[in-house]
Amino acid sequence: MAMLHSAMSLGAGAVAGVKQNLYDQYGPVLERALGASVEYLQGMEERPVRTEADAVAGLEGLRGPLQDSPEDPEVILEQLDRLGSPATVAKNSGRYFGFVNGGCLPAAMGAAWLVSAWDQNASFRVQSPTAAVLEETALEWTRELLGLPSGTGGAVVTGATMANFSALAAARHALYERLGWDVENHGLMGAPELRVVTGGEAHPAVTKALGLLGLGRNRVVRVPVDGQGRMRADALPALDERTILCLQAGNVNTGAFDPATEIVPAARAAGAWVHVDGAFGLWATASPQYRHLTVGFEQADSWATDGHKWPNSGYDCGLALVREPQQLRAAMSIDAPYLVTGEQREPADYTPEFSRRARGVELWAALRQLGRRGMGALVERTSAHARRFADGLRAAGFDVLNEVVINQVLVSFGSREKTLRTIEGIQQDGTCWCGSTVWQGRTAMRISVSSWVTTEEDVERSLAAMIRVAREG
Repeated sequence: MAMLHSAMSLGAGAVAGVKQNLYDQYGPVLERALGASVEYLQGMEERPVRTEADAVAGLEGLRGPLQDSPEDPEVILEQLDRLGSPATVAKNSGRYFGFVNGGCLPAAMGAAWLVSAWDQNASFRVQSPTAAVLEETALEWTRELLGLPSGTGGAVVTGATMANFSALAAARHALYERLGWDVENHGLMGAPELRVVTGGEAHPAVTKALGLLGLGRNRVVRVPVDGQGRMRADALPALDERTILCLQAGNVNTGAFDPATEIVPAARAAGAWVHVDGAFGLWATASPQYRHLTVGFEQADSWATDGHKWPNSGYDCGLALVREPQQLRAAMSIDAPYLVTGEQREPADYTPEFSRRARGVELWAALRQLGRRGMGALVERTSAHARRFADGLRAAGFDVLNEVVINQVLVSFGSREKTLRTIEGIQQDGTCWCGSTVWQGRTAMRISVSSWVTTEEDVERSLAAMIRVAREG
């Protein structure tokens, strides 16, 4: 912002009129956005984590017909902040424990601002060398942090759903290529049949991706799971070269990991493609304390994970990674006479999107701020917070349903009705926010600790509120 002020103060004699006009157009708006953002973040700890009903009602002020004439950008920003900010969920609070949502690190937030100012289309290197280089770097750093094989490549996408979609598209291509079928050009009509095998508690992002790929949501073979949601190796069906096997690293309810060391070598020996949905769990590899949970997953063929969960890069950011990246390229590449491509990696050849935001820059910034030790420490700190929640709730007489292996806690407050009533009371109380789930037939509250902002004080304050509301109800 100081540079912007400096440029604005140079005057017409030093800056061409059109340039000066750009500074005049952008400067006041960005200054207002900066002020509103800082004020929003400063007030985070004082406001309820939930949204107030009157704030949500105030959003009606943002509706209405589009006006005929242009409007002042500063007026737009003022209204957006005044009506929009109060109706947001305080996800950057240290007491938001819903949906495995991380916070947004300062470096990632600053990078997001800069990415918007750059306004790059991160599809081809000629459009943005900066975006291409930073995305490649972030992908390589991720590969190293996750302990994946050298040569693994991939793409930065919008989230785990698109990461699963992209990686499974590579799997579909690879298996059909072995069978002599060009699925990208000939489609699935008349194609040899493939089989998909998942655990009984596979995340809906996987089944949605399978539906988008034409492999069918309901044609999946579901393997029984144990009491923590882990795929049972002894119940695995026979696998072959026409099989895609989807494992899970981090059950979204319990945090449990499928037994990769028992399953992956046999699956690969049978010729099956092994895919890992590890939206948050794969990042446990970065922690010396939790690395043992991910042993064996590095032997898979593809992986999906998120940058906006444990790395806290901000929304939206997912990663699709493939052991043989040419399989991903074959499934995703695009060509047209007007495109300017070179010998180096072209991002659009590895992603579902053609035009795309340079979200890899924000991931690069987040990983750069954390470093190796910081990433591991974030996993360990948030997982310790989860154990504290479990210990405190158990000591208060409530039923913790899962083995707390990383950052996920499931708690029942009694009957289904009592549990739902307690969750609603906790949400209305506003001290913290947790959601409900149904896990293996039981209604529970799910606590997901993923944010770098969360402190021990946040945990104790939230724990006290949970116990108080549960006992009052």
